[in-house]
Amino acid sequence: MTSSTGYAVTADTRRSQNLILAALGVVYGDIGTSPLYAVRQSLSDYGDVNEAAVLGVLSLIAWSLTLVVTVKYVLVIMRADNRGEGGLLALTALALRTASTSKRRRYWIMIAGMVGAALFYGDGVITPAISVLSAVEGLKVVTPFFEPYVLPISLILLVGLFAVQRRGTAKVGGFFGPVMVIWFAVLALLGIAQIVHNPRILLAINPLYAIELFLHSPWRSFVTLGAVFLAVTGAETLYADMGHFGRVPLRTAWLFLVFPALMLNYLGQGALVLADPGALENPFFHLAPDWALFPLVVLASAATIIASQAVITGAFSLSRQAVQLGYLPRLEVRHTSEEEIGQVYVPRINLALLAGVVLLVMMFKTSDNLGAAYGIAVTGMMIITTVLAFIYMRGVLGWSLVKAGPLFAAFLLIDAAFLGANLLKIADGGWFPLVVAALGLIIMATWWRGRRLLADLRVRDSLPLDGFVAGLKSERPTRIPGTAIFMTSSVDLVPNALLHTLKHYGVLHERVVLMTVQTDDIPHVANDQRVEIRELDKGFVTVHVRYGFMDQPSIPRALVQCRLQNLRLDLMETSFIVGREKLIAAKRSPLAPRWRQRLFILLSNNMLGGTEFFGIPPGRAIEVGGHTEI
Repeated sequence: MTSSTGYAVTADTRRSQNLILAALGVVYGDIGTSPLYAVRQSLSDYGDVNEAAVLGVLSLIAWSLTLVVTVKYVLVIMRADNRGEGGLLALTALALRTASTSKRRRYWIMIAGMVGAALFYGDGVITPAISVLSAVEGLKVVTPFFEPYVLPISLILLVGLFAVQRRGTAKVGGFFGPVMVIWFAVLALLGIAQIVHNPRILLAINPLYAIELFLHSPWRSFVTLGAVFLAVTGAETLYADMGHFGRVPLRTAWLFLVFPALMLNYLGQGALVLADPGALENPFFHLAPDWALFPLVVLASAATIIASQAVITGAFSLSRQAVQLGYLPRLEVRHTSEEEIGQVYVPRINLALLAGVVLLVMMFKTSDNLGAAYGIAVTGMMIITTVLAFIYMRGVLGWSLVKAGPLFAAFLLIDAAFLGANLLKIADGGWFPLVVAALGLIIMATWWRGRRLLADLRVRDSLPLDGFVAGLKSERPTRIPGTAIFMTSSVDLVPNALLHTLKHYGVLHERVVLMTVQTDDIPHVANDQRVEIRELDKGFVTVHVRYGFMDQPSIPRALVQCRLQNLRLDLMETSFIVGREKLIAAKRSPLAPRWRQRLFILLSNNMLGGTEFFGIPPGRAIEVGGHTEI
């Protein structure tokens, strides 16, 4: 008993340690590389490096980390989990449960989720660019000789990073965690070395210095908030990846390693600037002795690549969820790991992000310039997260207004202050992530609206299945051996593909299966709840297949579940009939204005076919096309 219990404790401890290590490599890269530019940008925006300015700015950074990351995300927002999964779309699904009787409320919650997802794409373009550029710029501190080569080296690293995405992160994932442990240890040691020389910087922990900064110069302090926010970018990743690692490992990693290391490094940079105002040129790399500069640049480059990888992977995961929830057209999704379902590669999203990142680097050229473009997308996401979490806490968890009101009002006030400060940077580059987010929102909103209109058209023009089956005669049409599976959006209506088949060939298979695939607002659906089968007369069967928005649809695996419910389908005797409609523009369309109609048609006609998306064996699939006006 003792040895068995001891083994269990050891195994659980080892598993927890592995999860913490993995979380460091995947989740904390973005916020962990903020010391490369946050202090420099904040003090530069404030425009002064006297003692009051340094202590005040460092106090703002310290309390932003405490209130936004530790209190808001780690302690509160992480309670809003959708069966263990976090992230904006998971939270949107949770909030929608409070709006089942109100179409208007449901509509606005859904729009909020789309806006948040679109803003994430804006962040996904900027994070790799600013992170890699700021790390490579450390070469200029080593020697001015490297200055002309910073931009080319950054572009080479970024292109290489996106080029290897198709290989997946499974093979190098184990390497990320140890590198980030070294990175956070180095952050802490560099900070401690400077704090020891100038311990007065520890006064910045007192929030009164941040308050005094605002009292002394309110407008300059407000403007500085836009740069201070750089210290907390990446907080959304904690929540988004909660399902991969669990709430406890993420909290443990943050509270006992990441948070202390970041605080020590920020305070160390402040101590250095107090002693030598000239170090503001690049306070992070000036923390290191001359002999350690080049190794630090190499380590920083590795850390920023890991941070970029986390954001890119997040964009892939978000895109897959958006496709499942009907916010984006079907995209090719490649799984890069047999063990981890969350490791996916989406070629079209990868190419779009690469194009955006290269364009961004060529336009802005330095991390200081990019700092002006950073923050708006993330602050927008944070406000949406705060509002949706409040709706969920009140409507589902039952928090009282007395409990939730003041807490979330404080969160919203902080978020709004950061957003307001970042909006001041629109003319200096903040417009770029807004343009990216606007494009993403237009695509998602157009697709969602267009699919609803198309579904209404199908219902209007389709026949009820029960009436169709009742009207079939035993001698007509001719029945041929085998099984035909018709993929359809509704098992209550006769699919157009079946009507086309009957019209052109005049025959039906002995057994006709109408199969629909539904995505629920939960991350995963258990295998024993995956399939619902209904037997009809005259050889007709309906199969309702359910997936969660984190599941990957697979019809062959669904057929295995059918077999367990005594519906045996031999793949060698089964044909899959998949409808592939080509949309054409109607002269008068409810999808106005006309450019939205054309955009929807372009998206629909170029989306991934149902055969590939559902994993149907190509040799058993028949695609039946038709034209639909919209």
